[in-house]
This record gives sequence, structure tokens and C-alpha cells, in this order.
Amino acid sequence: MRRYLRDERGASAVEFGMILPVLLVLVLGIVEFGHAFQVQGTLSAAAREGARRMALQNDAAEARDVVREAAGSLSPAITDEQISIDPASCPVAAGTDTDVVVTIEYPMPFLTGFFGASVDISGRGVMRCQG
Repeated sequence: MRRYLRDERGASAVEFGMILPVLLVLVLGIVEFGHAFQVQGTLSAAAREGARRMALQNDAAEARDVVREAAGSLSPAITDEQISIDPASCPVAAGTDTDVVVTIEYPMPFLTGFFGASVDISGRGVMRCQG
């Protein structure tokens, strides 16, 4: 019996060593996915706020400011080049049904760097001009 137990010594350590890399990749993937999900939610909310401001006040510069403020928790910060507003101004004529679309393109850096440097994530907000 003693000889049998001696032959099994270290088997669990070897098995653990084989499964550890898989577990680490799984945990890092969960962390990165959770971060990307949070960034996507922030971008969508910021784009919605920018579209709302543009639709109600017809001021693209102020809409960009609102987007940057709403996404202030992101690092690196969002720049004007990453924010697109279409159309550039809402028509003021009554009876026109035009939607303003605010799109944010953001290169989200990975937290761990294990899966690469960054991934492009976008947020989009749509609202009818003049509310």
C-alpha cells in the first residue's frame, strides 16, 4: 500500500500546473470583458447625452462638451476627432423629421495587455431634432 501511495505523489501538483494557465486566461478574459462592457455603456450614455443636447439646442460644440463630460471617467479622454455629429446642424423649419446621430469611436486600452494593446469600441446616440 505504501508503495502505491508513493507513486501517486505529486500528481495533483502536475494536474494543477496543467490547468493553471487555462484558469488564468479565463479570469483575465472575464476581467477584460467586464471592462469593455462598462466602457461600452459609458460611450452609449455619452452619445445619447450629446444627441439630446444637439437635438434641443442645435449647438455642435456644446454637444461635444456634453459628450466629453459624460464620458469623463474614461482614460484616455475622448477628443473632438472621436465624436461625429450628423447632420452638423438641425433644420429649424417646422415639420421636418430629421434625426441627429452622435457617434463616438474610442480605442479602449486593455487593462492587462494580455490580449493586445487596445480594441475599438463605439457608442451611438440618436434623437429627433427639436425634441
